[in-house]
Amino acid sequence: MHIEEHEVVVLGTHQSWAPLITTMINIHSEMFVPSHIIWSLFSTIFMNLCCLGFVALAYSMKSRDWKMVGDMIGAQAYASTTKCLNIWALVLGLFLIIMFIIIFTTGSLIIFQAISEIIQGYGGY
Repeated sequence: MHIEEHEVVVLGTHQSWAPLITTMINIHSEMFVPSHIIWSLFSTIFMNLCCLGFVALAYSMKSRDWKMVGDMIGAQAYASTTKCLNIWALVLGLFLIIMFIIIFTTGSLIIFQAISEIIQGYGGY
């Protein structure tokens, strides 16, 4: 129980004939909801594996729209989905890049080895 409430209970009713003046303060807490639109644009341009970048961009726009309307719960839901889609696009894109580098380097080594064997075969005759 708050101190003010306790004092009212102890004192009973208001003792003065003057009207009781109350002040109400409304505190609006602005909830920050990121739309992840820059990250989605990056995913769309550079890491658009299985069109996850396009889907993430669409969800980030929906999140921004819901935030403009004032529905923070809907905006938070779309922002959460956007974040997950962007993470998946990033992970799969990095995996694809790493696999391309591995295949390119091993393929180059295999081709180099085959060419050197061909050259050694011609030199032996």
